Amino acid sequence: MSDYLAIDLGAESGRAMLGTLSGGRLSVKELHRFANTPVEESGSIYWDIDALWREIRHGISLAKGPLSGVGVDTWGVDYGLLGDDDQLLERPRHYRDGRTNGMMQEVFKLVPREEVFDYTGVQFMQLNTLYQLYSMKLAGGRALASAKKLLNMPDLFNYWLTGEARSEATIASTTQFFNPVRMAWATELFKRLQLPGEILRPIIPAGTLLGKMREAPNANVYATAGHDTASAVAAVPADSGTSWCYISSGTWSLMGIEAAAPVIDARSRELNFTNEVGVGGKIRLLKNIAGLWLLQECRRAWNGAGANYTYEQLTQMANEARPFCAAIDPDAFLEPGGMPEKIAAQCRATGQDAPGTPGECARAILESLALKYRSVLESLEELAKRKIDVIHIVGGGSRNSVLNQFVADSTGRTVIAGPAEATAAGNILVQAMGAGELRSVDDIRAVVRASFSPVTVEPKGREGWDAAYERYQRVSGKGAV
Repeated sequence: MSDYLAIDLGAESGRAMLGTLSGGRLSVKELHRFANTPVEESGSIYWDIDALWREIRHGISLAKGPLSGVGVDTWGVDYGLLGDDDQLLERPRHYRDGRTNGMMQEVFKLVPREEVFDYTGVQFMQLNTLYQLYSMKLAGGRALASAKKLLNMPDLFNYWLTGEARSEATIASTTQFFNPVRMAWATELFKRLQLPGEILRPIIPAGTLLGKMREAPNANVYATAGHDTASAVAAVPADSGTSWCYISSGTWSLMGIEAAAPVIDARSRELNFTNEVGVGGKIRLLKNIAGLWLLQECRRAWNGAGANYTYEQLTQMANEARPFCAAIDPDAFLEPGGMPEKIAAQCRATGQDAPGTPGECARAILESLALKYRSVLESLEELAKRKIDVIHIVGGGSRNSVLNQFVADSTGRTVIAGPAEATAAGNILVQAMGAGELRSVDDIRAVVRASFSPVTVEPKGREGWDAAYERYQRVSGKGAV
């Protein structure tokens, strides 16, 4: 029997999860949960890095008995810059910070869009690390000029735990300056943009033993799959004989397939897919989609106005609301604040009536996500050159039974929902693979199948979905107007 601790940091909350591996089965227990609340200051958005570090250390202190390993996973793209004294030069910025507005176009003045994609195979999103760094360069920021090390968020916490400054491959591949063909930094791209390549750290694969914690309990620290989506995908309970795709569902929805090699060509660039690194050298060919964050932001606005809805209440209200009242493009909403009004404004701008109640608004969000997934599914099948029969939904969003049914109905595919704790399970089991207890991703998935009981959802109400999809395509610019 082995106990591993997963530190799992999401964009809304963090957790310390204790996993016990015994007899080919995994049990997971939450030891500590805490909020991850950004700080807004002088018009900029930062992560409260000191609070996160305190919570991580507290979560580790709650583990009783010896630990076989500790591993940290987080969201992608964000980073810390360290100076000569190995101290942070500034608090890490939030990926939704407005400093990246217009930065993609500035980069393309020096390196054309097509060439950036050829170097990296990564989906174009203004929040990517590349554009964050380039915004610092154009602003003449002293932190970038003084930096000696760049560490993405899980690598930063690993460094504070062990003193080892390394870049784990799954998180490095989210930056848009990593080459997934060579499994190395895209240093030529850095040179062309006159960014300081010396700040980049050596790449290591998921499962690498970094060393022991510098503080009690002095446990082994593994560079697990540091990108939370990579950990979640490793724990998808898929059978290798099935044609499947995944949706890692939470604040973001990340939908894709597991590929043997990067798919970097004109069509994948046109469809704006990303090639990120998975566990065991696999490639996660996927699309980043603005997920349940839209509902989270609406709830924040409604609660601020005095209507204190739970997520369970909003989901039930959505289920009971009028169907197909409006379709929105989930990816049109990047910056926080005023989400119900922003959704209403997009509806009016596209010739639709705005949702009349919070239930209708919540339903429009969930239906539109399901319609977005249908669009991405069609693109995945085109790139993979095969039909996908099963959609695995993992992560916290897999608990949303209404959304799961909408996905099955919208796509006409079987949905397998769960485990909800896929990210923590993947984090833990990649550590176990690094420790030699498991040999491969297939072994990880066998443990997941033996340990959790996903829910199978079949399509049952296809009426109205095809017409809604046509409207969604018009709204999102995917079809004829």
